[in-house]
Amino acid sequence: MQDYKKWLVERFIIERKRFDRSGVYAYTQRAMAYNSNKIEGSTLTPEQTASLFDSGTLPQSDDYYRAKDVEEMNGHFLMFNYMLDTLDEELTPELIKHLHYELKTGVFEDRANGYAIGDYKKRPNMVGMYRTTLPQDVEMEMNQLLKWYREQNKNMRTLAEFHAKYEAIHPFQDGNGRTGRMIMFRESLKNPDILPFIVLILESNSFFIFLFSSITPATDSGCPVASL
Repeated sequence: MQDYKKWLVERFIIERKRFDRSGVYAYTQRAMAYNSNKIEGSTLTPEQTASLFDSGTLPQSDDYYRAKDVEEMNGHFLMFNYMLDTLDEELTPELIKHLHYELKTGVFEDRANGYAIGDYKKRPNMVGMYRTTLPQDVEMEMNQLLKWYREQNKNMRTLAEFHAKYEAIHPFQDGNGRTGRMIMFRESLKNPDILPFIVLILESNSFFIFLFSSITPATDSGCPVASL
């Protein structure tokens, strides 16, 4: 499997440099961006996602395109590229924050709402009825989580537990699910015992059930709801 992953990463890098839109790099970019954004409510179709990635344009349509969906799709493409560029680096708070920056820096709505971009959240948030870490505690809990992760043997169970803990912290105002899924994909490329995978929209319901089992139900309904 390690030879396969070495080949896969090499193909990602080569095809990206060649602007190749017919190989595994483009397929993975489109599949990850479509599914991860669709889980969060994006209205773009697989065909529209492919057009945006391949040519930077959207097909003519009688319907309207939501600006945030387009901005976040482009941000996801950039986040994937940054993930590739830093694949040899250790997973750190700074790297995770920069993943978020690539995803969100071009999203007008988030900036207009005063959301922190490329930095931890400044306001409390929730996942449905589930409590997340308060802003003042995020830095400490993220440092503890990354310290715990560095000390573990890396396998699928460890990665799933890391992701559940990450989503329970919910370190950013928005974009936690997308950064979290990108981290999982990154770590699956880096570690020999984990087969690379993409979370698909058809599988997302059972995926959320697993995550929610590790998050404490909230008793305070005064916090805004944020997507995974």
